[in-house]
Formats: sequence, structure tokens, C-alpha cells
Amino acid sequence: MTARATPSTNPVVISPERAADAPVVEGLIDRAFGPGRYAKAAERLREGRRPLLTLSFVAWRGGEAVGCVRLWSVRIGKTGALLLGPIAVESAWRRGGLGADLVRRAVSEAAAMGAELILLVGDQPFFGPLGFSAAQAAKVRMPGPVDQRRVMARALVPGAADDLDGLVTAAA
Repeated sequence: MTARATPSTNPVVISPERAADAPVVEGLIDRAFGPGRYAKAAERLREGRRPLLTLSFVAWRGGEAVGCVRLWSVRIGKTGALLLGPIAVESAWRRGGLGADLVRRAVSEAAAMGAELILLVGDQPFFGPLGFSAAQAAKVRMPGPVDQRRVMARALVPGAADDLDGLVTAAA
């Protein structure tokens, strides 16, 4: 578990998401993204599926979920990968590094479990410093309209993103 103390609050503890956390996590994601989240291309890959709970995390302060990140199994052409997202942080907890802590935890656990590659759709100023690159995902095609500059990948093992090419599809 990771703990982050903030002024005059209880520490935040990051722990793996449990199946029972789903309603709380979904509420957090809805507050962060609103109904527009369902129109996003990445949502096509998540519809009707469950995240990988061993690689998805919730940040708790006391009994309140204040942040979350989820990972999902996908394929890019014939290459197995993980899709990171959504990542959501309650508005009062943004800009303090919690989102980056959640991403680092998910990436670290994915690497420890032998994953080779993580894909996401996001903002370069946030995800670039966390090791993600649009250049590595230049030939990756999402299932729906998306700004290609926002499609990024991070190889967890050397060469995993070399020659990455193809349509992203949901994997078992």
C-alpha cells in the first residue's frame, strides 16, 4: 500500500480495487468525467467488461474513495497489452500528485506481474513524465474517433512497443 499525507487530513492509502468497490469507483468516475465518458473510444473497449482488479487501484482516505485507476486486457493487432483508464481523482484532491501516484502504482504492479506494454488515451503533459509516449503508439488505431496525438504507450520491457501497429480490441 502507498500512503500520502496531506495537510490536516488522514493519510491516503492506495489499495487494489475489490469487486465490492465497483459502485463507489463508478460513482467517482462519473463525477470526474460525467456522461460524456460513454462517448469516448476507450469506453468501447471497456463496455460489458470488468477491469483487472489485481491491477486496478483505489485511493482511500478513511472510508472515502478519493481516486482510482483501472487496467484492462486488450490486443493491439496481435500484441497483448493493457489499457490504462479511466483514472479519476475527486476535485478536492487534484493537483497534489495523487493521480500520478495511482498511475505509478498501476504501472509498477503491471510490470511486476509480467505485463509488457500499457496503452492509454490521455494528455501528454500529464502522462509523458510518467513514461508514456505518443510516438510509440503512432500506428495504433482505436475503435472509434480519437485524437491520435492522445494515444500513448509505455513499454514495460525493452522492445515491447517496437513496430506496434494495429487496431485495439478487447481481450479476454
